[in-house]
Amino acid sequence: MTETRKPLLHVEDLKQYFRISRRQVTKAVDGISFDIYEGETYGLVGESGSGKSTTGRAIIRLYDPTGGKIIFDGHDISGRLNKEDASYLRTNMAMIFQDPMACLNPRKKVKEIIAEGLEIHHLCNSQEEIDEKVNNILDKVGLSREQATRFPHQFSGGQRQRVGIARALVMNPKLVIADECISALDVSIQAQVVNLMKDLQDELGTTYLFIAHDLSMVKYISDRIGVMHLGHIVETGTTDEIFENPIHPYTKSLLSAIPHPNPIVEKKRIALTYNKDELGVDYTAGHEHVLSETHKVLATDEEFEKWMKGEI
Repeated sequence: MTETRKPLLHVEDLKQYFRISRRQVTKAVDGISFDIYEGETYGLVGESGSGKSTTGRAIIRLYDPTGGKIIFDGHDISGRLNKEDASYLRTNMAMIFQDPMACLNPRKKVKEIIAEGLEIHHLCNSQEEIDEKVNNILDKVGLSREQATRFPHQFSGGQRQRVGIARALVMNPKLVIADECISALDVSIQAQVVNLMKDLQDELGTTYLFIAHDLSMVKYISDRIGVMHLGHIVETGTTDEIFENPIHPYTKSLLSAIPHPNPIVEKKRIALTYNKDELGVDYTAGHEHVLSETHKVLATDEEFEKWMKGEI
């Protein structure tokens, strides 16, 4: 991955704070930076509550970021959006949500749900053109055209998620944020949905920000991975770098929790525990250490030296 290429999405020092009371503020995302290049899949992983979904929602501007900079395809979408930037964002960035039932309007037919973006942004000249685009995307996601007149409750969970993918991709966006889009599905259906996303990426050249906590699935689909904990990206690198040479103890603990299909190996697997307070790790005191062009770790100089020696 060459850094000379211009990233499709540039996130710099992004902060997303939520005020709970007059005295208490939750720092859901606390100064993270990363780039996503065109045509790749960037996996964002971490345990529940680490700030992954909040990051995705801040990027697509479902939340107003507290601070930082978001540059999407040359457009600054971090502050107050003007009409031109808002329109560009809405037509070129899409989101696949976690719950395939909650994010679909139960009173609308599938074809109306999928066509909504095309109609709002006037991207088609006639109803025939809208119908054609809807039918084409239904074919791509493996649903029949006859199913277009059904309502969401008439579909299975996997089929509903396919509808969500179709809705996201019908406008041919440059970036799709997939927020835990497979976590509510059966394992066999998860594989189908991920394979579908990979096939569509090959065909359409779509770029993904893939948010998940299932590391084995992230390994399968991602080109690069960012490991997130308590609002900070603690380690980032290519899939091989993260899995073959993890440096941060939190990354090591996540990898050690992956079950092994071989029962003999699984019996010997030791799941590592990570407690930043016990280790005395302070994310705000650390800075980025560069191991390679793509592999970076958040740590103080002492921590980095210790972790490189394999000490935790």
